[in-house]
Amino acid sequence: MCNAYSRIAALTAILSSLCFAAPVKAGPLDYGIAAYNSADYATALRSLKPFADRGDPEAENYLGLMNEFGRGVPQDYALALKWYRIAAEQGDAEAQYNLASMYQNGKGVSKNYVEAVKWYRRAAEQGLAAGQLVLGVMYEIGMVEPKDLVSAYMWVNLAAAQSLQGAQEEREKIERQMTAAQVAEAQNLSREWRPRPER
Repeated sequence: MCNAYSRIAALTAILSSLCFAAPVKAGPLDYGIAAYNSADYATALRSLKPFADRGDPEAENYLGLMNEFGRGVPQDYALALKWYRIAAEQGDAEAQYNLASMYQNGKGVSKNYVEAVKWYRRAAEQGLAAGQLVLGVMYEIGMVEPKDLVSAYMWVNLAAAQSLQGAQEEREKIERQMTAAQVAEAQNLSREWRPRPER
């Protein structure tokens, strides 16, 4: 099982390097996001903090990122956890994914795979490909009880349909463990699945 946990940790490390943000628009919040994405963290902090203080979940998630990785502020896992949780509870899928990763890796909190799965699932159910991929692999290796290859394939297949890096390879690993009937069932579940936005 230790090797399985290492596999999930490696996968989330790769996914954390990807940017989930939507294309930048033209409002004041978007200016802060653009500053963050261009590594102008001082401007990002000045622009995003007022929005976060007023309860904007997207800004809260970005403040979580800044604190988790020490971008423009001293690294502070407890503060990152606070911002992610506030945004996640408002239904922000990216914050839910980031909060799950904090629980999975024990950053600012004791490792808690039950909480990690809960938040990955909420992100996955909204259609966040990274959440779908990690949740699928958790089903495959038995971090979600009981181990369920059909659910694993379904979630990873949904991530692969969004062309998420690594999803196709993970889907192939899972498929090699399945019968043809299981693959057909999982593909049918993938076709029938619809995202459930929380906001």
